[in-house]
Amino acid sequence: MIRHLMLAALLALPGLAHAAEALPLTEGVSEVRHPAWSKRATIYEVNIRQYTPEGTFRAFEKHLPRLRRMGVDVLWIMPVNPIAKQERKGSLGSYYAVSDYLAVNPEYGDMADFKHLVAEAHRQGFKVILDWVANHTGWDHVWTREHPDWYKRSAAGELEGYHYTDLSDHHEEVWADVIGLDYSKQAVRDGMIAAMKFWLTETGIDGFRCDVAWTLPVAFWDQARRELDAVKPVFLLAEADTPEMQARAFDMSYDWKLYHLLIDVAKGKADARDLAKHYTAPARRYPAGAMRMTFTSNHDENSWNGTDRELYGDGSDAMAVLAATLPGMPLVYSGQEEGLDKRLKFFDKDPIRWGKLPRAAFYQSLLALKHAHPALSSEHVPGNLEIIETGNPMVFAFRRIAGRDHLRVEVNISGEAQTYGVAGKPRSLAPWRWVISERR
Repeated sequence: MIRHLMLAALLALPGLAHAAEALPLTEGVSEVRHPAWSKRATIYEVNIRQYTPEGTFRAFEKHLPRLRRMGVDVLWIMPVNPIAKQERKGSLGSYYAVSDYLAVNPEYGDMADFKHLVAEAHRQGFKVILDWVANHTGWDHVWTREHPDWYKRSAAGELEGYHYTDLSDHHEEVWADVIGLDYSKQAVRDGMIAAMKFWLTETGIDGFRCDVAWTLPVAFWDQARRELDAVKPVFLLAEADTPEMQARAFDMSYDWKLYHLLIDVAKGKADARDLAKHYTAPARRYPAGAMRMTFTSNHDENSWNGTDRELYGDGSDAMAVLAATLPGMPLVYSGQEEGLDKRLKFFDKDPIRWGKLPRAAFYQSLLALKHAHPALSSEHVPGNLEIIETGNPMVFAFRRIAGRDHLRVEVNISGEAQTYGVAGKPRSLAPWRWVISERR
């Protein structure tokens, strides 16, 4: 698959008179001090339950060497806490219906097994962040007995399923298997931060991916960041896209807008002009230095919205190239390197079928670019991105810049061969193909 990445090392790139000026990506400056290792890192989401037939920490551990060879730096491990039994969905329940913040789901192993995984991951050069569910718990969480006053109640004073509005596509539903915590109470905030500190001190993890982070007060996350950093410097990923969360709390948030745009492009509903507008006229501006996570799949998208084939058709590789080279930190989800061809079940056992890893070399080539080029820093920095006018809305081109390091990316975002121009020179690309050129 490396042959699909046409990487031409150029001695010099011509001046691009028609390139955009520094784009208005930022507003203000983030006060978050990102760990030094994070700025050109890549991230991989681990679904322990479905990763192996055993579905255990120990079984997953055997995959660490190949993931490191593929270029993965950060392991985002989906929730490892025990799952509530009351109102459980399916045979095994949702990973996000936690019954005890200080324990491990026996489905995966025990606390010693998790600590062993973290230690081994660190030994091999990974950082580990744990998926953390602060917004809600399962119905039989230990806090329902120890702190019943910590929960939201209906007008009648009863616990009820969590009412939810999805921030990605704004649909509304009720999560019947979980109940919401009441963050108007300082005791809830303090209790949650204490639980998070437990995992930092007891297991040595490097941070958290915070589930539905936008549902909680920014002030809570600001407090959490201060107190967690006092234990050790952490990396925090918010399942959110609200800029204020990246002022003092989170290192990185989701670039949902880009994700949905990539789907529309692959389906012929959008083109290079829409991609350019995402950066030249952004709906939201983030603090300078903020990071966004770029992706073509994750556990939610795969299980509920579709496989790469369903979402992108023949354009899946081209969309992955864009996600890996546009501003942000690229995510690979469990099984994408295998060409995951099914929607993994969310509440039941449904292991990934591993074979010859047909897309592993492709991802390895993309992640290697991230490591090799300062221009591909994950931080949003003014002047780092220039959009290149190609004269063809079916070809999207841009340049990433950091000092003398320049990387030019040109992608045919259609299923037909395209001709276009860059720097006054005619060029052509086969369907869904790309060229990446570098200058140092």
